[in-house]
Amino acid sequence: MAAPIREDNPAAGYREDSGTSAGTAARRLDFITAIPQDVRRGSGCFVGIQTLAKGLAALQCNVNMVIPKLHLPVFGLERVLFNESLRFHTFTPGAITVGFDADAYAVAGRKGHPHVASIKGVMADVLPYERGAAKASMAFQARLERRHARRADLVVTPSHYCAEQLEELYGVRNAVVIPELIDLAQWDDLLRNVPPSAPTGRFVVLCVCRFYPRKRVDLLLRAAAILQPRMPELEVRIVGGGMETAPLRRLCQELRLEKTVEWVGDATLRRLAEEYQRSDMFCFPSVQEGFGIVLLEAMAAGKAIVATRSAAIPEVAPHAWLVEPNSAEALAAGIEGLYTDSELRARMGTLGRRFVERFEMMRVSQVFLDTVSKLL
Repeated sequence: MAAPIREDNPAAGYREDSGTSAGTAARRLDFITAIPQDVRRGSGCFVGIQTLAKGLAALQCNVNMVIPKLHLPVFGLERVLFNESLRFHTFTPGAITVGFDADAYAVAGRKGHPHVASIKGVMADVLPYERGAAKASMAFQARLERRHARRADLVVTPSHYCAEQLEELYGVRNAVVIPELIDLAQWDDLLRNVPPSAPTGRFVVLCVCRFYPRKRVDLLLRAAAILQPRMPELEVRIVGGGMETAPLRRLCQELRLEKTVEWVGDATLRRLAEEYQRSDMFCFPSVQEGFGIVLLEAMAAGKAIVATRSAAIPEVAPHAWLVEPNSAEALAAGIEGLYTDSELRARMGTLGRRFVERFEMMRVSQVFLDTVSKLL
């Protein structure tokens, strides 16, 4: 069985607090997650969890990560075995346990043990965009996530859209909305230390995502094919990878976009900062998002954004040029609109940079800590 391990978060820097008893207890948290601990496989969920742990550590909390010790080729099986093993796990005495998505369904609802279900994105809401074995696996995990959310003492979720989906699909009411967060100080340092790119004469559109069907990277490729005759200097740079890599590469060849599209692959934070700095705008064609942390990164970099008017995206980036989802023509029109109006790009970038401050790591971490403290 996949026995969990508990390990101190490297950023924890914990010392005892002399505040109220409830406040002190709330400063001990066990984060329970089977989500892979790297951005390539864990995607935005990994980034959100790690940034929250970092912010809580800066607030003098002791955050322990409870993660699988045994890794299996099939993630769904690994997740179930890990969660079943939690029934026998000894958690930090007096700590609040926090399970992410489906994780911790086996321990939620224990009498005398306050538990928070943090639902990053409602898996049942993703099902229409999956197929085959991936869809079957996610449908099973969605049932576990529903069980987790219904048993928890408190449910938190990053957007009002997710809260609505939790009520509609899982029957979970009164979820508390606490948005995702970004370490703005870290991003500012990264962006400041990136050397300026030499002018290339290209108009660079950047996209950053994992290659899942719901991200609709194919729409961006089709939009680029529409724009290519009108924008010969267009360059589309795509950061990321995933299950759709092969079909997307084939589509790129079919559309004869080899000289227009650059597949960057997975990137370090520094490389990602370089990509944001060299871009003229950011494009996010996804049609299903519980939040969308990459939108925060684009705003931190002061980039104008074209995205779809779908799911949580209008909440996260209300100042963006929002277009009809699933329409390459609409996406192309948005890109071309920003291409032809440099003043609008600059204004949107400024608005985004101001707006992203409400998601600053310490501000959101304090809201999270205050919210979970009420359980005690």
